[in-house]
Amino acid sequence: MFDFLDDQAQLHGITDPEVVHTWKSNSLPLRFWVNLIKNPNFVFDIHKSNIVDSCLSVVAQTFMDSCSTSDHRLGKDSPSSKLLYAKDIPEYRKWVDRYYRDIRDMSPISDQDMNAMLAEESRLHTTEFNTNCALHELYTYAVKYNEQLTVTLEEDEFSQKQRLAFKLEQVHNIMSSE
Repeated sequence: MFDFLDDQAQLHGITDPEVVHTWKSNSLPLRFWVNLIKNPNFVFDIHKSNIVDSCLSVVAQTFMDSCSTSDHRLGKDSPSSKLLYAKDIPEYRKWVDRYYRDIRDMSPISDQDMNAMLAEESRLHTTEFNTNCALHELYTYAVKYNEQLTVTLEEDEFSQKQRLAFKLEQVHNIMSSE
């Protein structure tokens, strides 16, 4: 996903690293992880007391501040929850920057490796969900929005490299022949 965001920045001539950093932070850490930190009951069968909720809010706020590129001015009127980890935020920001940099520097995964990994994951979880039903729902969506999907895939540089419009057409041809 982060490779895609880097590609989009390059495609649209966005050279400000803070913009790409913000995209990455908003796509995974802030949208997904903060939600889980603040709401562990989404994943675990637990009751979240008010005290635990307050503590998790401080942790989530610290995490959000660590993903931010802007410095927050703290003063005597700042909430205690912000002051609690204020001295640690610069170090946490370095960790976030290093995380994004390490991912960017990783070699890309080939289609073959990705397909093999997805096939293995699918095999491991075959009894957990109905694959045919999920594929049918995805296909129904793809048929409904076929023209828009095809145009978008043909215009997008990343999609062109992956030949995704052609692959979508192949899926339609196979499905319509059955």
